[in-house]
Amino acid sequence: MSPRTTDPTPEPVTKPAPEDTPAGGARADEPTPPPVEPPETTPAPPRAPDDLPAATPQHTPTAATAGPRTGGPTGAAGNLSAEPKDTSSIATTGTRTGGPATERTDASAPPPAGEPTDTPADGTTCGPGDLSAEPKDTSSGAECAGGGGAARVDVLRRYAASARRWRLGGLAALLAVALTAGAVAVSTARDGGGAAPLAASPDGISPELLAGNDLDASIRALQAHLRAQPRDHGGWATLGLAYVEQARTKGDPSRYPQAQRALDQALRLSPDSDAALCGRAALAAARHDFTGALAYADRALAQNPYSERALSSRIDALVELGRYDEASKAADLADSRHPGVPVFTRYAYVHELRGDVTTARRVLEQALSSATSRGDIAYVAAALGQLAWNQGDYTSARRHYARALAADDTYLPALEGRARTQAALGHPADAIRGMEQVVERYPLPQPLVELGELYEARGRAGDLAKARDQYSLVDAWVALARANGVDADLDTALAAADHGDRTAALRAARAEWARRHTVHTADALAWALHVNGLDEQALPYARRATATGFRNATFLYHRGMIERAAGHPGQARAALAAALRLNPGFSPLGARTARRTLEAMK
Repeated sequence: MSPRTTDPTPEPVTKPAPEDTPAGGARADEPTPPPVEPPETTPAPPRAPDDLPAATPQHTPTAATAGPRTGGPTGAAGNLSAEPKDTSSIATTGTRTGGPATERTDASAPPPAGEPTDTPADGTTCGPGDLSAEPKDTSSGAECAGGGGAARVDVLRRYAASARRWRLGGLAALLAVALTAGAVAVSTARDGGGAAPLAASPDGISPELLAGNDLDASIRALQAHLRAQPRDHGGWATLGLAYVEQARTKGDPSRYPQAQRALDQALRLSPDSDAALCGRAALAAARHDFTGALAYADRALAQNPYSERALSSRIDALVELGRYDEASKAADLADSRHPGVPVFTRYAYVHELRGDVTTARRVLEQALSSATSRGDIAYVAAALGQLAWNQGDYTSARRHYARALAADDTYLPALEGRARTQAALGHPADAIRGMEQVVERYPLPQPLVELGELYEARGRAGDLAKARDQYSLVDAWVALARANGVDADLDTALAAADHGDRTAALRAARAEWARRHTVHTADALAWALHVNGLDEQALPYARRATATGFRNATFLYHRGMIERAAGHPGQARAALAAALRLNPGFSPLGARTARRTLEAMK
């Protein structure tokens, strides 16, 4: 999440985002919806290549879990909000990156009624037309077509190579085919034990189904249930949320069209379903359509003012739109209505964005003390690790990440954070080994860039080629995301500014800034302008990115380099020195450049 500073602050959106239909036909692993307002059909897209692999299972908590509440202190509004809030440091002119993405509108018909399939939740089959195969156990990361995370990276490598060869539209067509059915299997856990039992209720299947050990197993159970009871709007809503969670935990956007079909079906059956509206808010946010996410969260809260998921989604949307004052009020409201781990962590982040690290740490420690499930413990401990790392407290960061991994040894933020901390502590071999393991299973933009920079910083023979390989995979991921309706301009701007097409970086950063104003979009635009030699234009954005008090060494480094290029050596030295005091290992390459620049300016 990133904060935003808007001028002037727009009114909260209350109109629902348009109900549109995603790209791609219905997947073989989806139950057949009932004939309620069937969408207009279009020809089914070609079958995806068989080499899009399943991924290794992961135990990952949802940010706003629909599972059992961890409780937390009663009267948390008083516990969390007792400290007086100083909002004077919140700027009102900033912007934030990652704006809304237009959702896909390619309506496709579901599978014909009477032809349910038993394809596993990961969408894999053991051969063309084999719809009767038993659900596959994806716990090993294997599938009929082969490999797990490593094979998935190989697929991205082939797409990256194709991108370099195909200068026009060939890659887009290839990606569209691949993403039609190339979903990745994910297993997430919030609590120990086996998959949660399936039980119908007057409101459909309880979202607590998602709190089981194996999200894939839960999805298969939901699919079977919906084939038997296709008018269960609660079941469709829970299935849609499960698909969003799969996509979120793996960075695999091919699940989003499935999620939208399930959630749309839930809303056709029950237009005022707060669970389905929460699901659409989560889906919109995952696609970086934060205006739409806010609209759906508001609609859900109109139906259920105490919905933990809707309250949390509303905070997220306001933060991602850069409306920080409103986000702070939304966090206070959520704390008073439904205290618990999801609300606590958001409350902490809103304070961190204003530079109030003490309150952020206190609230996260309180959340950790109240957490009972493995997923919540991993989630909050990793957040504490990231907060400590941001302040250059690597000993505490390492301890928190160790606790997170003790609860869930597959939790991605903790694995990334541990590798990042190892690099900052001067253990590059361990850091590279750890980050290689991360990207082998989860080839997402941030760890790909970080691994590439670790290779560059090490500087052995062949390391530069390895680094470039990681950066090319970022381009492939961005293409995959965009093919599924995800706004990836922020990812493009951040990666391309340092390691790619600088013109494309500036174009993406400007597009993102036009959509939303946050400290992150301000920083991305400032840096993209700088690398394109437009330092006078960059400077106001760099200053805006640091205006809220958010303690981020990368932002200070960028500002220092821009101040220097714009002819302000005193301000440049101050910003660069502040970056290194705050977090001396903030980046393998950036920290080294900051030190060399300060030395040269003596």
